[in-house]
Amino acid sequence: MTTEPIVQITPNAKDKVLRVRAQELDPESLALWVGVTGFGPSGYQHQIRLAPLIEAGDDHVVQHHDDLSVVVPASDVDKLRGATVTIEGDPAYGAVVVSNPNRPTSPTMRGEAADLTGDVAQRVAQVLDTVVNPSIAAHGGQAELVAVEDDTAYLRLSGGCQGCGLAKVTLSQGIEVAIRDAVPEVRNIVDVTDHEAGDSPYFEAAKK
Repeated sequence: MTTEPIVQITPNAKDKVLRVRAQELDPESLALWVGVTGFGPSGYQHQIRLAPLIEAGDDHVVQHHDDLSVVVPASDVDKLRGATVTIEGDPAYGAVVVSNPNRPTSPTMRGEAADLTGDVAQRVAQVLDTVVNPSIAAHGGQAELVAVEDDTAYLRLSGGCQGCGLAKVTLSQGIEVAIRDAVPEVRNIVDVTDHEAGDSPYFEAAKK
């Protein structure tokens, strides 16, 4: 563990986090955990949560902001260096968010073509790994290539995408477009997911 300054927190954000923490059992044992869950068109996607400080290990960086500790996974240090936890909107009612000056270094995020060498199935799998899954990971979702037959790719969605009411939109407006743009040999995408079995679909919280 170290006190290396990675993430800053504004006074308003800190006050709000402490107010929320005060409502939990054993609040003094809880730290603010900040991590990167993936990336989308606007940059990195983040997760902010309260969790026991004691769970932090050698693979985490721990900062101490007076009466609030902030925990960052070591794997996210370079992605979050210089970021600030702040309040978006109204100081009292706004959401606690991460303002991050860093941007993903993936070729696709720089506007460069991804490496799509190999046969059609390998190239589709690479699109899922480098473009699709990093984006839907923020929703707890994942897309897996089941098979490619002729000009058709068969996909299975899991996690937050399984059973989600927005899965069809994600598939038609996001995943299909990404695959067809990068692998023009694929003309049809078939979702073979058993959405009836989904037990933890992701639904974006309504904004108040």
